[in-house]
Amino acid sequence: MRFLYGINFRNVLLKSHVLNIEKVIKYCSAIEVLRYYSIPPTLDLPKGRGGKPEKKSPVTWKTLAATAAIGGGLLGFMLYVKREKELALQRERKRQLGKAAIGGDFDLIDHTGKPRTNSDFLGQWLMIYFGFTHCPDICPDEIEKMIKVTDILDETPGEKKLQPLFITVDPDRDSVDAVAKYVKEFSPKLIGLTGPTDKVKEACRAYRVYYSAGPRDDEDDYIVDHTIIMYLVNPDGEFVDYYGQNKTAEDIVNSVKVNRLKYEQLKKKGWF
Repeated sequence: MRFLYGINFRNVLLKSHVLNIEKVIKYCSAIEVLRYYSIPPTLDLPKGRGGKPEKKSPVTWKTLAATAAIGGGLLGFMLYVKREKELALQRERKRQLGKAAIGGDFDLIDHTGKPRTNSDFLGQWLMIYFGFTHCPDICPDEIEKMIKVTDILDETPGEKKLQPLFITVDPDRDSVDAVAKYVKEFSPKLIGLTGPTDKVKEACRAYRVYYSAGPRDDEDDYIVDHTIIMYLVNPDGEFVDYYGQNKTAEDIVNSVKVNRLKYEQLKKKGWF
């Protein structure tokens, strides 16, 4: 898009991370308006009474319409450039950081007894929560929130389904049967994962999940202190975002939609 003396402002703005877009637009607008309204010095104004030049307002419906058109065009251009610059920054951030330090491979067993790896979920958007089946209140609250987010997105026209996963941090007590009974209390959409202690440790390490078993009581019961976070993973198996207890289901839904939109836009441009 070339305008104002042939300067390609789109390329200038997209390549610069220091230019202030609003200032550039205001500057361009000022130049264009001056060019539109400037009066040649030799222009003869109509004569009024007494031979004096008749004073007329420079503002007419025609000039107002032209100004509105110019302003609308500049506003549209500004929004376009802003969106393109955000996508360019996203691409650059992804290039510089490479794969995020969070997320990675896991090799576990689901609540039906079927072996599952992270590769089985490629092509799907995932929401992962780490917890344990003996958790008294926090885990149930967070899993219910995760299921609510899943249901809202599944019922939204045009939105792709979100697969919720529960991964235990307490494999000593959370057998396949225990996990099966647990996930059944929430939703048939929820997949529960457990496995040998070393495999669970690998999964927790990949997602930087902290967990530590507390002291045991007389009945050999104990509470596991652990990270309380939901992880959003894209169809390429890459970590995208995380959500703590302070986020509501509505907050998470909106964030997932935004992250999906960015992903699709970058995918279309071949930046993934």
